[in-house]
Amino acid sequence: MYKLMLIEDDKELSKLIQENLERYGYNVFQPDSFLEIVDEFTRIEPNLVLLDINLPYYDGFYLSRSFRKQSNVPIIIISARNQEMDQIMAIEFGADDYITKPFTFDLLQSKIKATIRRVYGEYSTSDSINTCVGELFIDSKTLTLTYQEKKVDLSKNEYRLLKKLMDNQNNFVSREELIEEVWDSVTFVDDNTLTVNISRIKQILSGLGFEDIIKSKRGVGYMLLYPSHMVISNA
Repeated sequence: MYKLMLIEDDKELSKLIQENLERYGYNVFQPDSFLEIVDEFTRIEPNLVLLDINLPYYDGFYLSRSFRKQSNVPIIIISARNQEMDQIMAIEFGADDYITKPFTFDLLQSKIKATIRRVYGEYSTSDSINTCVGELFIDSKTLTLTYQEKKVDLSKNEYRLLKKLMDNQNNFVSREELIEEVWDSVTFVDDNTLTVNISRIKQILSGLGFEDIIKSKRGVGYMLLYPSHMVISNA
């Protein structure tokens, strides 16, 4: 049984969410104290976190960043804040997905099911193979990207997107393929969510000395074009 941690200060909504999810066999935990959420997260060790942004004491951005310091557990933001910047900040601070209120329980169930299947289920087995393009190396166990002596931590989304691009180096991968690779559904994903994640990957690669290594073409998708003079191996 998967353990979900639900962090929502609207008591009526949180009760409805918990009851709905428990009918589907999830074990749902809610914090006893909003002041000690990080400690409760450490104690519970959830398989997935549902996190509101506007909370007492600490907002969801702070908590998401705090959780990321100790775990790669998937985090789904559920918030009434629907501005693009809120979604960008959530992803920057480690969230995997974003649902805006009001939402249907069917949508929530779909997001949770797809995330769990991707991280723990049938699709997670494909991540057992490390990927190397030139001197760029992704470690599937530690979710790190290494180039020469530099090492950078990746989120699960960044890892999956970059791996997909590296596996298809020098070829365009459609936006739809990339979305399905990470979120398992094109229907319920805001197209901007992919754009934000790709921008984050570009920043990471730029920090390693790779400028403009990811190319984009409107209506086609994205391509990782590794400089030919730098290629040492390809796996």
